[in-house]
Amino acid sequence: MFRSRPRPDKPRAGQESVWDYPRPPRLERSHRRIEIWLGGQKIADTTAAYRVLETSHPPGYYLPPDAFAPGVLSRAQGRSVCEFKGAATYWTLSAGGRVAEAAGWSYEDPTPAFREMAGYIAVYPGRMDECRVDGETVVPQPGTFYGGWITSDVVGPFKGEAGTMGW
Repeated sequence: MFRSRPRPDKPRAGQESVWDYPRPPRLERSHRRIEIWLGGQKIADTTAAYRVLETSHPPGYYLPPDAFAPGVLSRAQGRSVCEFKGAATYWTLSAGGRVAEAAGWSYEDPTPAFREMAGYIAVYPGRMDECRVDGETVVPQPGTFYGGWITSDVVGPFKGEAGTMGW
């Protein structure tokens, strides 16, 4: 079901509205501490990520491959294409006896606007044990298709819930 553009939540001091993010999306460096756990183990930790900001979406964080513990990442089946970033490569993440098939993705040869993040890897936060931004536990973006990270400093409403595909 198509749902018309919603009324954006009003951000408080120190917050961003995802409705102020651009379309096409913008790539920016993030020096916030990004941590990811899977199978009870910390599998990634960095302060050298990128974030992608797109209208109606919470930020997606892309980590350098060396932020992941050795042996965590393996190529997965599947492929998709983003109209803005290009063809995605999928990654399976494994740690502590837990396997998350195709729970990460990267753009190995992205479009020019996203060239800086070539090879950086994003993960679906809902498929990990926990993801944190500067110590705050992330809430996964609604739905199963998108991989945005919701923290207290972003307000929606967020694309991904039933009826939001047309936003």
